[in-house]
Amino acid sequence: QLHSDQDKGDGSLKYILSGDGAGTLFIIDEKTGDIHATRRIDREEKAFYTLRAQAINRRTLRPVEPESEFVIKIHDINDNEPTFPEEVYTASVPEMSVVGTSVVQVTATDADDPSYGNSARVIYSILQGQPYFSVEPETGIIRTALPNMNRENREQYQVVIQAKDMGGQMGGLSGTTTVNITLTDVNDNPPRFPQSTIHLRIPESSPVGTAIGSVKATDADTGQNAEVEYRIIDGDGTDMFDIVTQKDTQEGIITVRKPLDYETRRLYTLKVEAENTHVDPRFYYLGPFKDTTIVKISVEDVDEAPVFSRSSYLFEVHEDIELGTIIGTVMARDPDSASSPIRFSLDRHTDLDRIFNIHSGNGSIYTSKPLDREISQWHNLSVIAAEINNPKDTARVPVYVRILDVNDNAPQFAVFYDTFVCENARAGQLIQTISAVDKDDPLGGQKFFFSLAAVNPNFTVQDNEDNTARILTRRNGFSRHEISTYLLPVVISDNDYPIQSSTGTLTIRVCACDSRGNMQSCNAEALLLPAGLSTGALVAILLCIIILLVIVVLFGALKRQRKKEPLILSKEDIRDNIVSYNDEGGGEEDTQAFDIGTLRNPAAIEDKKLRRDIMPETLFVPRRTPSAPDNTDVRDFINQRLKEHDTDPSAPPYDSLATYAYEGNDSIAESLSSLESGTTEGDQNYDYLREWGPRFNKLAEMYGGGESDKDTS
Repeated sequence: QLHSDQDKGDGSLKYILSGDGAGTLFIIDEKTGDIHATRRIDREEKAFYTLRAQAINRRTLRPVEPESEFVIKIHDINDNEPTFPEEVYTASVPEMSVVGTSVVQVTATDADDPSYGNSARVIYSILQGQPYFSVEPETGIIRTALPNMNRENREQYQVVIQAKDMGGQMGGLSGTTTVNITLTDVNDNPPRFPQSTIHLRIPESSPVGTAIGSVKATDADTGQNAEVEYRIIDGDGTDMFDIVTQKDTQEGIITVRKPLDYETRRLYTLKVEAENTHVDPRFYYLGPFKDTTIVKISVEDVDEAPVFSRSSYLFEVHEDIELGTIIGTVMARDPDSASSPIRFSLDRHTDLDRIFNIHSGNGSIYTSKPLDREISQWHNLSVIAAEINNPKDTARVPVYVRILDVNDNAPQFAVFYDTFVCENARAGQLIQTISAVDKDDPLGGQKFFFSLAAVNPNFTVQDNEDNTARILTRRNGFSRHEISTYLLPVVISDNDYPIQSSTGTLTIRVCACDSRGNMQSCNAEALLLPAGLSTGALVAILLCIIILLVIVVLFGALKRQRKKEPLILSKEDIRDNIVSYNDEGGGEEDTQAFDIGTLRNPAAIEDKKLRRDIMPETLFVPRRTPSAPDNTDVRDFINQRLKEHDTDPSAPPYDSLATYAYEGNDSIAESLSSLESGTTEGDQNYDYLREWGPRFNKLAEMYGGGESDKDTS
């Protein structure tokens, strides 16, 4: 209430009010000065208001006193309950956690004045979630309250937390929130086989790699804590079967390792072990984290009639299976009480090449064309199941067929190699490094072996054991005038089963190189005209060539006019032709005088020369004789050539003499040279020459006669 000292109570004064909320929230009685609130005031909206009041003369409207200012302060009452920023919280904590493990902290706020009483003092309590969890009253931290909480028993918990003001006393206001707590998994459960003995059956005609069936150990954990590795640890069929862990389904797929024979053996027993791959050391005391089961496999013919019931199927099959082999079976059943029979078919839009087919009665999918992983590794099929009584009632299921690789491609050269060898190359010199490629993709990676198809006197191959090999020379020096190109067959083999190999041929050119081994020319030396010859020089060369051609033509015409005349005129006219050469040879070190390789390599002879004792009337095409192998003795070679001359129909019936200047292999009697005999003391005894046969009789008489003459003298 406002009151002026000038107010005598006669109603001559009038009170007016201005400032925050004047006229709306606050009104004043202009006669008495009483101030009233027009509605309920909320401190949380505004804690105080500043107003100004003044008394004026009602008639003159002039102030009778100066304007005065005053503040109206709103005292707080507990009219706001604590509130949480989130209605629902989500949190997680590992299972098997110790008591007191922190889960999450929740915080509530109170709009009341914290400096006035306990209106804003909040205390937390748990309304739902005991005895599993607890909450700290002052901080709102939620902690585990029970030890060894097992996710496999219960995974989800709902906890209700209450926040109450007034320090939690009676009459305080409260608010609640919900916390959904999930127990996360740890590896505290070992894998367990649901059965101690598992029976499987397989036809004896199943090829190697066929999947017989699967075993699966259940693990109550999830994620990587439930990952299991399968292996065969014992049994009488360890060499006949393999087991592969299927990562996506955590199953052990048992496959055929060797061909089966029903008449030989009908039953195999395997001991299969399943073990966790990620073991937590904190829970070793709960172990061991592995389990075993016995798998009995019966070898026999079994006709299955399966139906599909899963959302999708995955089949794996080797690419070398025979046509008509069943790769898998989809199963379907009629949920109706009538249990109508099911008819299966393939959606041909998903198998345009008609590689697969399906048995309409039992859902067996089999191959109708050969498989090739190198062409297509995956086939995505769609199987349609329809009731026979109601074909319109159909269902579809995707079937994924994965083609497994087998070694059916031979390795080949990775690229085409342009190989050359220098004429001045030395033995053991590297001339080429080769590598190979293979279309197959074995699990263990590619491994190739290199070797020569046959022993080669000029080159050899050295395997680097890293899928490459080196081509090395085996001798010093090559001549492109003798042989300009060598063909070297190289055998390349892989390491998979079954082993595949191929033979690639390297073409090695003989080239002229500089001192550093850089190639300069690979062609046999030919007369090349310099690029800068003048026109006059070209005309002179052309005239020389024309003159030579004219001389050759004239010489040929003269020879045609000459009468054919044999070299031997009659049987009585037998004479020896002596040709003298006054050239001194280079001795035994003169390897350029005669190339004995011509005798040992008949293929090097360009063409068979015609007889020169007469001029033949008709030119016969020379016959190419088969080449003699490198180890053929020269005596056999000479006998073969003699036989060919005797049976040659193109030669006239005249005797001819073919001389081969080759002394042959080392003599068992060593050297007969008089040069060497001079180094020995005393006389030589040549009686042993008579024991060598009739070919040495003349020689024995010459040497034996000399000794007799000497004795006589």
